[in-house]
Amino acid sequence: MMFSLDQITSAHSRVKSGADFPQYIRDLKAFGVSHYIAFVEDGHVNYHGTHQHVVQAPGKYDALVLSESLREDVFKEELLAHQLGKTDYPTFIRMCAETGISTWEVNIEKLTCTYFDIEGNLVLTEQIPI
Repeated sequence: MMFSLDQITSAHSRVKSGADFPQYIRDLKAFGVSHYIAFVEDGHVNYHGTHQHVVQAPGKYDALVLSESLREDVFKEELLAHQLGKTDYPTFIRMCAETGISTWEVNIEKLTCTYFDIEGNLVLTEQIPI
C-alpha cells in the first residue's frame, strides 16, 4: 500500500498533545506506514512503508540548537508530562532539543518509540499504547 504526504499531514493535524498520539499511530498503520524517523532539529520526518516506499515530510520550523549534553532524567519527566497532555507539540520539541534528544523512531509494527541522543545512542524505548 502506498501512502501519501497528504494522508500523513491530515492525521498529524489532529495531534494536539501526547494524549492524541495513539490515534495517530493507528491512522499511520492503516495507511501502511511501517516506521518513521523524526528529526528534532528542524522537524522533518521520514515515513517508511513496504517495498522501500519512503515519504519525507519537510521541516516544520527553523532549525533548533540541540544540546550536546544529554539530560535523561529531565527528558523522561517532561516526556511523561507531554504524554499526559500537559504540553503541546512545539513545547515537546523544544524540550527534546534542550535535553539532548536528536531523533526518535516509531516502529508501528512493534508499537515502540525509541529516542536517540545526538551521538545516535539509544536513550529510551517505550511501548505505544493503542
